[in-house]
Amino acid sequence: MRLLRHLLCLGSAVSMSSAVIAQTIPADAASASEIRARVAVLAERMGASSFAYDPLLMDGETVAALEYWKAPGKPAVHPDAAEYAIVIEGAGTLVSGGALVAPRTTKPGLVEGHGIEGGTSRTLSPGDIILIPAGVPHWFGIEGKLVLLGMKLPRLASGGQPARR
Repeated sequence: MRLLRHLLCLGSAVSMSSAVIAQTIPADAASASEIRARVAVLAERMGASSFAYDPLLMDGETVAALEYWKAPGKPAVHPDAAEYAIVIEGAGTLVSGGALVAPRTTKPGLVEGHGIEGGTSRTLSPGDIILIPAGVPHWFGIEGKLVLLGMKLPRLASGGQPARR
């Protein structure tokens, strides 16, 4: 019985020490001025390119990144990840839902097509927030430029763990 009490106390101490360790790891952040500066660097670096990507904050495989668009990309689907984004600058249109026309897997986690049939259009402007569920076709129409702060959110399998590909 005495041994059991010691083991329980030791388990409690380990649990408390783990909680303390987890609480001492600082959160990462990017200030508004840092984001503006990074967007300006992206704009300079792009040249004639129509798209640039700049990881801003990372936690393992989770990345919050700046996406700078000067022209539309291809309609796409991310089968295993939702896409969450905030419009930072510029304007455009989001077409989402419906069905991807001529879908083709171009790399792991990305299916691209030639168009979207039956999607819903939404106008985008700075401050707008977008959440595209995993598996939903989407496409961004660009009016001059569209700068997003976005991240992919892995679809969770049962038990709360990210789905494995």
